[in-house]
Amino acid sequence: MQSRRQILSIAAFLGTVLTAPAQAWGAPAVATDSAVYVERIASDASHRLEPASQLLRGDRVVTVVRWYAIGGERGFVIVNPLPAALAYQESASDTQEVSVDGGRSWGCLEDLRIGNRRAAPEDVTHVRWRIPAASAARGRGQIAYSGIVR
Repeated sequence: MQSRRQILSIAAFLGTVLTAPAQAWGAPAVATDSAVYVERIASDASHRLEPASQLLRGDRVVTVVRWYAIGGERGFVIVNPLPAALAYQESASDTQEVSVDGGRSWGCLEDLRIGNRRAAPEDVTHVRWRIPAASAARGRGQIAYSGIVR
């Protein structure tokens, strides 16, 4: 049986995963929501995603951020702070940027440093996506990233 410290309530986790409002430049009104899935490996070594009901230390999770743009056709930016209980792994989009300093500076993970060392995935505090005008004009989209529960 897992100890209480090892089991995270999905409600508590989602409370910190929900995205910050999109930042837009004279752009459409934007709403976001997100869902968290746990990656499970079946006995035949296949992988599947299940909606998360509880999270355990070491679980690999995928967070899907959905965005909806209403009116306007200009691009916008979505910033998502990562919960402290999640160590970032990777994004499904190569256009995303990350921050390792609480959102003060941004870039590709391989270009960021913390002191004298290269930043590592577990150092990521925020992820950010620039949604271009062509995508915004479609009115909706989604972005996903994965992490491991600490």
